[in-house]
Amino acid sequence: MPVLVWILAACLAGGLLSVLLAAVVAFRVQARLVPVLVSYAVGALLGAVFLDILPHLFEETADHAATAALILFGLLGFFVLEKLLLWRHHHGPAGEGDPAEGAAHAHSHADLHDGGRSGWMIIVGDSFHNFTDGVIIASAFLADTKLGVVTAAAIVAHEIPQEVGDFLVLLHSGFSKARALAWNTLSSLASVAGALLGYFALASATEWVPRILAVAAAGMLYVAVADLIPGLQRRTRLAETVAQVAFIGLGIATIWGAHLALGHGH
Repeated sequence: MPVLVWILAACLAGGLLSVLLAAVVAFRVQARLVPVLVSYAVGALLGAVFLDILPHLFEETADHAATAALILFGLLGFFVLEKLLLWRHHHGPAGEGDPAEGAAHAHSHADLHDGGRSGWMIIVGDSFHNFTDGVIIASAFLADTKLGVVTAAAIVAHEIPQEVGDFLVLLHSGFSKARALAWNTLSSLASVAGALLGYFALASATEWVPRILAVAAAGMLYVAVADLIPGLQRRTRLAETVAQVAFIGLGIATIWGAHLALGHGH
């Protein structure tokens, strides 16, 4: 199957699946399952980065020090970007004003509220986030089809708790359930635009693919460690901690299973 077809299929299927599952959770159980989903997402993101993306990068690139430095500066760049966004939107509820990475602190909580803020900020921010995910998915598939599948799976895993959080914010912002679902679905399609741009830009400049993947790895690490894990750390009861560890492990195991099933060993 052509690489572009893989990319578009992954973006469409992943976006629609994450929105559908988010809607099911938001409609039926509200935010009670969000911490569990966040824990799973942490494991999937870390698994994809450490089991697939980084091994691929260090195998394919000769200058390991430059690759590691790019990841380091990527992490610092995401830190600065999030700081700028938090300064801009510091009057809003936690996590609502983070359009760069989407899966922010509020998405690991059950106490989301609008606080008078418009839900349109969430829609714009989520669209930007999904656009970026599309570029990441395209770069991963251009590097290796199996790597693309694993990367797309990890991105879908962290999209689900993000979409649940966004969905609840939209509801509390005055959107009807049908309208919130429609806008969430529309914003998820921004990943297709990002994927198309990434594919046509990178297919003719393949030397940039490892650099984009290094920045993608930094972004996925930042989301897991800086945005998602702090929310889990605030839940300190033993039962919650055990569940968190179990689902982080399950997320890693899922990526490892895909890694083995796809024969993407290094």
